[in-house]
Amino acid sequence: MKISLTINGAARALEAAPLKRLIDVLREDLGLTGTKEGCGEGECGTCTVLIDGDPMNACLIPIGQCEGRTITTVEGIVDAGKPGAFEKALIERGAVQCGFCTPGMVVAAHALLTKTPKPTEGEIREAMAGNICRCTGYKRIVEAVQAVAASREVAR
Repeated sequence: MKISLTINGAARALEAAPLKRLIDVLREDLGLTGTKEGCGEGECGTCTVLIDGDPMNACLIPIGQCEGRTITTVEGIVDAGKPGAFEKALIERGAVQCGFCTPGMVVAAHALLTKTPKPTEGEIREAMAGNICRCTGYKRIVEAVQAVAASREVAR
């Protein structure tokens, strides 16, 4: 099946089986390996990408459902080798240990801060709830999102 979509701002036309998972197309066919696979069941959030601006688990989405849609991966949010504000905040607060969950966290935080520039702690916890971190716990991750939101307020 020919599928036309936009990935990280670039229009793409792909040939893929319609039921092939989005994560497999991203990682195997397009070489976008920033999106990680954790559970493969939509429970851990490690494979979070944005589809038309909304966070979704790429392990659950068949590529056939992406026709005409806009997909943003962690590579579309962060420049490789150049940590953005959220990544810096995570590092400064010791909220990164193994780093496996980080791409999904970055995508989820980006989606939240795009839609809600000044989120409450409850809104942050709700937005990040679909992302499991087995190393750090969530207090420092929430603090990192709060710090980015606060710094954006100062910058305006």
